[in-house]
Amino acid sequence: MELNADFSKRVVVHGDETEWLTSPIQGISRRMLDRIGDEVARATTIVRYDEKSQFSPHVHTGGEEFIVLEGVFQDEHGDFPIGSYIRNPPESSHTPGSEAGCVIFVKLWQFDPSDRTHVRLQFDKMEALADPDRPGVSVTPLYKDERENVRIETWDAGAEVDVASENGAEILVLEGGFEESGDRLRPQSWLRSPIGGRVHAKAGPSGARVWIKSGHLRFCRTAEGRLKRTI
Repeated sequence: MELNADFSKRVVVHGDETEWLTSPIQGISRRMLDRIGDEVARATTIVRYDEKSQFSPHVHTGGEEFIVLEGVFQDEHGDFPIGSYIRNPPESSHTPGSEAGCVIFVKLWQFDPSDRTHVRLQFDKMEALADPDRPGVSVTPLYKDERENVRIETWDAGAEVDVASENGAEILVLEGGFEESGDRLRPQSWLRSPIGGRVHAKAGPSGARVWIKSGHLRFCRTAEGRLKRTI
C-alpha cells in the first residue's frame, strides 16, 4: 500500500475528514496519513483505541514515536495521558492498550536503526519558552539530534509564523488552527512540507498549538515518486 508516498510534494490531510479503518486487532482503528507498506509499514497514522482494547505484544524493529491526543494510553511502562510524547526506539517492545480508550498520533519505521534512546515526556507540564526570533511563538522542546528537531509550538492569535522546513517538516494541529498556502488547518489536521518547501502560517483567532518535526525528510530517498527506505 502507498498513500501520500511522494515525499517531494506538499500534503495536507484533515483528520476529521478521514475515514476510520479497522485494524487486524479488534477495537483499534486508524486514520492513515501517509504509508508505504501493509501491516509492517513506514507510516504516519492517527490511531483510536476503544475501551479495554489492546494490541498483542510486539517489537518495534524500526522504532515508534507518538503523542497522546485523547484519553490515556497504557502499556507495561506506565499510563500516558493526553499531552504525552513517547519515543520507543528500534528493537524496543511493549504491549499497548487502553482501559478507558484513547487516540494517538503515531509514526513508525522512521528512526535511525542504531537509535536506542527512550523518551517519555508529558509536554502539558513542561515550560514553553518564548522564541526571541519569532514574535508570538513559544516553544516546548521534545527531542533533537543530528537528524531531526521535534517540539510543541504555541502561536498567539493572528501570529504570522515561519517554520524552518528546508529539510522537510511535518505539523499536526493539537488546538486552535492556522492558515497556510490557502489551506485552513484545524485540530488533527496534518501538513507535510517537502525538502526545499516553505511554511508561512497565520494563526487563527484563538491561536494554535502544534506538534512539529523538522529536518528528517533528508534521510528519505525518492526515486520515480516512490520512497526508498534508508532505515
